Amino acid sequence: MTQYISKEKLKELKEKLQKLQTTERFAIAEKLKKAKEHGDLSENFEYSQAKDDQNALEREILELEQIIRNASVITKSRRKNEVAVGHTVVLRTKKGDKMEYMIVGSHDADPSNARISNTSPIGKALLGKKVGEKAIAQTPRGALELTIIKIQ
Repeated sequence: MTQYISKEKLKELKEKLQKLQTTERFAIAEKLKKAKEHGDLSENFEYSQAKDDQNALEREILELEQIIRNASVITKSRRKNEVAVGHTVVLRTKKGDKMEYMIVGSHDADPSNARISNTSPIGKALLGKKVGEKAIAQTPRGALELTIIKIQ
């Protein structure tokens, strides 16, 4: 499944993956080595904890590898007249309130900074719409009717 992501976020994830694959793996290997020196592994809490940490690390590495493999870097859309990932959209609610959101991939989403995911209810409702069109987003609080004022 394609995951939209900014160039900056992709770089950040690649750096994190590199750190996990090197520094973190080495640190856990050291923990395991020291725990083994304590003898009987069946009753060795340190060894058990280190193995759990190792499993969690390997799961995180696999997850990051999958995200990076399926990443599609957000670029400027050629279709400036319809909402797409990477666009900033100015909206008006049915009550007349104005709001502005940037449509981003799920890994770049930060609703408190007006960056919403293309897979969120509002993001899904807006994709493909044009200025003047209405979008109805099914949110946890109910249906939200939005009119697109401007696409940047």
